[in-house]
Amino acid sequence: MNKKQQHWEYIFEKKSPAEMSWTETYPSTSMDLINNLKMDKSLPVIDIGGGDSKLVDALLENGYNDISVLDISKKALERSQIRLGEHSKKVNWIVSDVLSFKPQKSYALWHDRASFHFLIDSMEIESYTNLVSQWVNKHLVIGTFSVNGPLKCSGLPISQYSCKSILKNFEERFKSIECKSIIHKTPFDTKQDFIFSSFNKKL
Repeated sequence: MNKKQQHWEYIFEKKSPAEMSWTETYPSTSMDLINNLKMDKSLPVIDIGGGDSKLVDALLENGYNDISVLDISKKALERSQIRLGEHSKKVNWIVSDVLSFKPQKSYALWHDRASFHFLIDSMEIESYTNLVSQWVNKHLVIGTFSVNGPLKCSGLPISQYSCKSILKNFEERFKSIECKSIIHKTPFDTKQDFIFSSFNKKL
């Protein structure tokens, strides 16, 4: 286990969802953007850095039936599996650093609210962008800390983005649908600035 994995296993071992800034009661922004795509719900969907997020619950409730959730932390995914109970068997759970991920198929939707902004090295950002470009065949929905957001999360430095800079990163292979600023209220009543963007793959 490398240092990055150790860090996130420690976080999910020691902290409850109520102690984690990113926790949402319901992932309304992500689901709004996903539903606006009006995609075939039988097509493959993956949530990158999904951890113990309730996006997987919402996707199942909305009839999506080919769902994968990837996270570097096994403990985080176990939390989701316990929460979902029998429904967890409907989901493909993947323990992996996204930069080490070797997809076995293409995805119609790639969602990420948790991983991309933790990449601060230009080569890592390029590797991630290339991975998305190769393995996403329809849609990309991505949430990141905005230029007005925090500089660190869970003790780690992050990269901030604007609608312009996130588009610049993905514009070679993706066309912007929409981008909006969101104020996320944490479980402990502080506020964080995010931007959420959705894209279509260019033909």
